[in-house]
Amino acid sequence: MTTRAHCLVLAYPAQGHINPILQFSKLLQRQGVRITLVTTRSYYNNLKIVPPSIALETISDGFDNGGPKEAGGLKAYLERFWQVGSLTFSELLEKLGGSKDDDDHVDCVVYDSFFSWAPEVAKRFGIVVAAYLTQNMVVNSIYYHVHLGKLQVPLKEHEFSFPAMPKLYLDDMPSFFFGEDFTFLDFVVFQFSIIHKADWILCNTFYELEKEIADWIVKVWPQFKTIGPNIPSFFLDKQWEDDQDYGVTEFKIEECMEWLDDKPKGSVVYVSFGSLASFGEEQMEEVACCLRECSSYFLWVVRASEESKLPKDFERKTDKGLVVTWCSQLKVLAHEAVGCFVTHCGWNSTLETLCLGVPTVSIPYWSDQSINAKLLSEVWKIGTRALVDEKKVVQRETLKHCINEIMNGSKEMKNNAIRWRTSAIRAVTAGGSSYENVKEFVNNLSHS
Repeated sequence: MTTRAHCLVLAYPAQGHINPILQFSKLLQRQGVRITLVTTRSYYNNLKIVPPSIALETISDGFDNGGPKEAGGLKAYLERFWQVGSLTFSELLEKLGGSKDDDDHVDCVVYDSFFSWAPEVAKRFGIVVAAYLTQNMVVNSIYYHVHLGKLQVPLKEHEFSFPAMPKLYLDDMPSFFFGEDFTFLDFVVFQFSIIHKADWILCNTFYELEKEIADWIVKVWPQFKTIGPNIPSFFLDKQWEDDQDYGVTEFKIEECMEWLDDKPKGSVVYVSFGSLASFGEEQMEEVACCLRECSSYFLWVVRASEESKLPKDFERKTDKGLVVTWCSQLKVLAHEAVGCFVTHCGWNSTLETLCLGVPTVSIPYWSDQSINAKLLSEVWKIGTRALVDEKKVVQRETLKHCINEIMNGSKEMKNNAIRWRTSAIRAVTAGGSSYENVKEFVNNLSHS
């Protein structure tokens, strides 16, 4: 390209959203696109490391010192953010558009689809817009059907049929459909009210994984493309050996890697419930007792804020097990000692385990995780779901049975996990579905 296309990437300020969209930004950058990452001032204050090749700009969410915590609740946060965010984003585009530096001219805005106001702001400046969906297409389709009015809340049926999707039951549906407060549901549904205005709709999944629904949705949104899985290259196609983390890591503790190095191949159960899930003491105790009684080694990530829920007599480090407050999940899943992943099934964790070929035991917590658990166990068949009792707790014996089924049992799940890993690598390698879609996107940018 004679002049490099310049993409402004507007990221929703949460780790599960920043990680994949930043990874996608790196893909664009390697094909010659200049990237400026835009996040909120409150989130920027917590960022420890950002790839040096990526420029950073900020907008305001109206709570520059504390973000959502300062707002005191999601509803108040979003209302203020949606007013102030669109205004300060418009000011940023004006500033860059009025710059004397030709490089600052913005050719495209890639926005997290949660920012339903972004397309209209960008279009006022005549800028090409690409929506970036961080959740999978089954989940997106459910929320899209609510937007269309084809699915009403509160839910009255016990089973649900949608085009190009497996049959879903009440237990499979996202947690936002249940309870008294539908703020979260309204929020995730609203992203689809404006998405048709985007010039591109990009999703962090790969075609082979969600073929039927991708074929269906492209009839609704002709501008739809799968561009994932957006995880660091080192763990996928190995094209970029130095790309070993997302680039916004807040911690550097690698005690667990040394511990794993001493363990036999496929002998360790890795347990992590992500950055948000907060289980009750009873559930934590059941997990702890299961791991202590299991015949396998275990590595368990328990965030510092959750440590007090562990049983008082539960040792953090023994010959058999290790409890840490953080680890590099990709490095752990890639380690040959790991044979099973007990997960909350957030979409990023789900993609990571698919890409690294590790079978799963699912204990979904909230949001889209019950859907992801269903897909892992019943559609992609690389794991099993641990069933809860009447108190919504997974008992130790249930969890033990699930772990043993993977560690000592059927080879089918392990074989399927390896098959999906191969498929994910193929999608992002030259000639693959996601690779070609990203290339088409970049080519269009350079000619726009």
